[in-house]
Amino acid sequence: MESLIQIATAFLGSLGFALLFGLRRRYVLPASVGGMLSWSVYLLMSRLLPSLFLSCLVASACAVLYAELLARAMRTPATVFVIPAVIPLVPGGSLYYAMNCVVQKDFAAAREYGMTTLEFSLAIAAGMSFALAFRELRTRRVK
Repeated sequence: MESLIQIATAFLGSLGFALLFGLRRRYVLPASVGGMLSWSVYLLMSRLLPSLFLSCLVASACAVLYAELLARAMRTPATVFVIPAVIPLVPGGSLYYAMNCVVQKDFAAAREYGMTTLEFSLAIAAGMSFALAFRELRTRRVK
């Protein structure tokens, strides 16, 4: 049940960002589904893989691949779908707790939260990079 709530919340969070960025009405729902998909993949991978880094990496790569496929189908730039799809993966909570611990002068806890934030951020960037590199290699091979 908790996973369903998280997935629904990921959808709503992505929907909020899609509306905030002023996406056209026809792109809002597919962009929001991308956020739901990326969080679903993250939850699944976090149960199958031992590392949060790898789970987030796979989820962000799936988000980019979803965005690329949708961009082709809807004839629009992939960025329209990538940003809302990756939003649920952004480590806002751990960043907040890291800063809160710094203010409270609990530097050991701040370091732990900071490392988690860095790990998630690097995983998002690496997953996006791998997916885009895969797409580029595939495109070059086809031509």
